[in-house]
Amino acid sequence: MRVLLDRYAAGYSAAEQKLSGLEDDQSSIYYPTVFLFIGDEAGHAIEPMIYSNELKWDNNAGVIYFHVASSETNASVEMGNPSKPASSYREGKTGQSAPKVMRAALTGIAEGQDDNRTRRKDIGAAFYAEGRYLALLNRALRQVSDTIADFGRLYSSFDRLHLAVITRVDDPLNVLVPEISLLAQSIFLQLFKSVQMDLYVLINEREQSETFGYASAAGVSFLRELDGMQSPDYSFSARLQVTGDGLSIPVVHKPSPLFDLVYVLSDRNERGITTLNGMQDNYEIICHILLLKNRKRKDAQVQSNDVSYNNSSFKNSLMAESGRQGYVSAGLAKVKRPNYSIALTVLYHFFKEMKARLQSVPDPGTKEKLAFFGLDMAATEARLAELVPSEDNLADMTGLLTSGIRYEQLRRMSLREAEEALFSGGCAAFFRKHFTSTAEERLGYVKAGEELRRTVNRNMQERPQISFYQVSEWTDEKNEAGSALEAVRARKRDLVREIDLAGEELERVREIRVEDLKFQRLPFMDKQNLRSFIRVFFETVYRQQWQLLRLETELALYRRFASELELLHEGHRKRVEQMAALAEELKTASLQSIRSADDYIGQNIFDYYERVTGDVVKDIEEKRGASAFFEDRLLGSVTRLLEQEDHVFVERLIDICRKHILTAEPFAQTFEEELLLRANVSVAYSNRKALSRDELFHLLYRTLEDNAAIHIRLLDYTHEHRYEEKYLFGDRESEFIRYALGVDETTRIYKLGCVHEKRSSGVEKLNIMGGFHLEDLMYYRNGKVYYETYLQNGYEFHTIHPSLLPELR
Repeated sequence: MRVLLDRYAAGYSAAEQKLSGLEDDQSSIYYPTVFLFIGDEAGHAIEPMIYSNELKWDNNAGVIYFHVASSETNASVEMGNPSKPASSYREGKTGQSAPKVMRAALTGIAEGQDDNRTRRKDIGAAFYAEGRYLALLNRALRQVSDTIADFGRLYSSFDRLHLAVITRVDDPLNVLVPEISLLAQSIFLQLFKSVQMDLYVLINEREQSETFGYASAAGVSFLRELDGMQSPDYSFSARLQVTGDGLSIPVVHKPSPLFDLVYVLSDRNERGITTLNGMQDNYEIICHILLLKNRKRKDAQVQSNDVSYNNSSFKNSLMAESGRQGYVSAGLAKVKRPNYSIALTVLYHFFKEMKARLQSVPDPGTKEKLAFFGLDMAATEARLAELVPSEDNLADMTGLLTSGIRYEQLRRMSLREAEEALFSGGCAAFFRKHFTSTAEERLGYVKAGEELRRTVNRNMQERPQISFYQVSEWTDEKNEAGSALEAVRARKRDLVREIDLAGEELERVREIRVEDLKFQRLPFMDKQNLRSFIRVFFETVYRQQWQLLRLETELALYRRFASELELLHEGHRKRVEQMAALAEELKTASLQSIRSADDYIGQNIFDYYERVTGDVVKDIEEKRGASAFFEDRLLGSVTRLLEQEDHVFVERLIDICRKHILTAEPFAQTFEEELLLRANVSVAYSNRKALSRDELFHLLYRTLEDNAAIHIRLLDYTHEHRYEEKYLFGDRESEFIRYALGVDETTRIYKLGCVHEKRSSGVEKLNIMGGFHLEDLMYYRNGKVYYETYLQNGYEFHTIHPSLLPELR
C-alpha cells in the first residue's frame, strides 16, 4: 500500500512539475555537460541528479554521467524507484553504445588496502603501477567524448564543455581527482575549444559515527590537497593519455588553479542545522548551479534588462587581495504547490466522500429491512407453503379404517379416548408420515445461508445505494432499535409463545367429550352420526395439529435464518472495519506528507482540500447524477472491490482522482492563488484578518530566504570576505517574482537575479556565497586535530611528498 500511494503521489507531483496541465516549460542548457563522479560514495548522487535534470532540462537526454568507482559492485546505482519516471537511466558499461550513465570500474585498485593507515596512498600508487587503470579510463573517456558528439544537435553551441567533477571529501578514491579530472579535460579538449571544469566537494557530517575520527582525518587530507590544487602556482605533469598501442602521452597543467571554481556542500547548513533531505538537497543544488552557469537564455529574458549570472564576475569577486581564490557554497529553497501532499490529501477526502455516501442511506422501517433479507411475512408464508403440506390434505384422513365401534359407545368419551378407540394410533401415524416427516424432510433441504446471501446480493444490485454499511447495521444485535436480526429474534420469541399456547389449546381440545362437540346428530342413525363425528373430529383436532406443525416449522426456519444473519453480519462487519482501517491508513499517509512539507507552505492543506474535493464531487454528481460514482465506469461495486484486496479498491479510487478530481478547475490555479486561498481557508471573506496578497508575498519571500541557508558551517566568518548572489527560478512576469525582485532593491548588498522559466507551479531560490577558505570551515577546524593525530601515529594519506603539500592553516 505504501508503494502504491507513493507511486501515485510522486507521479502526480512529477506530472505537475512537468506541468503540461499548467503549461510550465523547462530550461535548456547551452553547452554540453558531463558529470564526472569520482569515488564509490559519489555514485549515490547519480540517480537523484538524473531525475532532477529530467524535470528541469528539456535537452537532458544529451547529458552524460560518468562514474569512476573502485569495483563493478560499487559502481552500481539503485534503480527502479517507483516514484521516478519510467524513462529512466539507460545504464551502460564501457563498450556499450550511447548510454546516459557510463562507468569505469578500477577493479582491484582498493583490494588489499583494508588497512586505513595507507589506503589513500596505496590507491594512488596502484593507479600508476598498473597501466590497465589508465588504459581503461582512456577508453571510457573517449567513449564519453564520442557519445557527446552524437548528442551535438541538442545543444546551442558545441564550442565549450562544462565538466562537473563530484566527489565525497572522505572517499579514498578522491586521491586521484587531479589525474582523472585532467585526463578527462585533455581528452575532451580534442573535441571542444574549451572545457570549464568545476569541482563539487560533498561533506556528509551525519554518517561518521562508525568511522569517527578517521573519516574526518581523511576528509581533511583531501581538503589539504585541494588547497594545493587551487593555488595560483599549482602545476601538474604526468603521462596520462594512452594510445591504443599502449603509448603514453603527457598531460600538462600549467601553473594555475586546477578548477575554475570549487563548491563545498555539506549536509549541515550555516546555522549548524541538518538539512531536511540531507545530501539529496546538495545533489539538487549542483543541478541548479549547472543550470545557472550553462543555461540558454530565453527570448523574453534576452530582451529584458534582468540581472544574469556572470561566471567571470562572480569568480573575480571571490579573489582575496593575496591572489588566493575563495571557495563557494550554496543553498536552495522552493516554494511550490505541495503536489505530493495534495495528491494524498485529495485521495483521502475523496475516499471519505464515498464512504459518507455509502453510509448515508435513509433508515427504512423494520418491515422494509426484513423484506430486504427476504424474511418478511409474505416471503415466510411462501416458504411455509412449500414446506408444510397443505391442510387440504387432511381430508385424506377420513379414509382411515375404523375399529367398527358404534357412535353410542363413543359419545361419553374424550376426543383423545375416542381417537384411540376408533383408529388405535392410525391418525397420529398418518399425520406424522404425511405431514410432520414431510415438513422435516423439506426443511432439511433448505440452504438458509445460500438463500439469504443470494437475496441480499440481488437486492444490493437492484438498490446500489444500500451497501455493506447498512447490511452490517441491520444485522447487528447491538442495534436493538432497527436491527432485522432483532426483529427475527422477536418473531422467534413470539412463535415460542404461540406454540406453547397452541399446544395447550390442543391438549384442552383433546379432553372435550364427544357429545360436547357441535355437529348434527340424527336419531337412530348411528352410522351417519359416526361419519359426522369423524369429519368434525379431524376439523377440530388435526387442523389444530396442522397449525401447530406450521408454527413449529416457521420457528425452525427463523432459527436457521437468525444464525445466518449473524454470519452475514460478521462478513459485512469486516468490510466496515476494512474501510475504517483504509480510512486511517490514507489519513495517516496524508498527514505524514503534510508534516514533512514546509510548515508554512503546507499550512491548511488538509482543511482546504477537504472543501475543494467535496465541491468537485458534488459538481460531478450534479452533472452526472447522484449515484454517478457508483456506476461501473467509475467505482462500481465497492463490495466487489473490497472482496479482492485493499489495493484494488485504492487503485480504483486513485484512477478516479487522477482522471476526474485532480483535473478539475480548482486544481488549475497558480501556486500563488492556491496558497492565498489555502492561507485563508478558515477565514470569512469579510474578516479583516484575511491575509492580503502583499502579506502573503512577504511571507513567501522570507520563507525562501530562510530555507536557502548556505550548506556549509563556517567559523568566525565575517562579511568582509563574504560575497553573495541570489537567483530566483520562475516566471519573470508573475506577480510574486516581480514583488521579490523589488524588495529592498535600493538597500540590498547582494546581487539578485532571475532565471526565467514560464511556470505557475512555484518558484525556487538559489543562494550562492563565496570567498571563504578552508580554514574558515568548521569541518576543517574540527577535523584537523584528528588529521594531525593520525599522522603522528603513522598514518599516510598522500601520494605526494609532505613537503609539496600546502601548510596546514
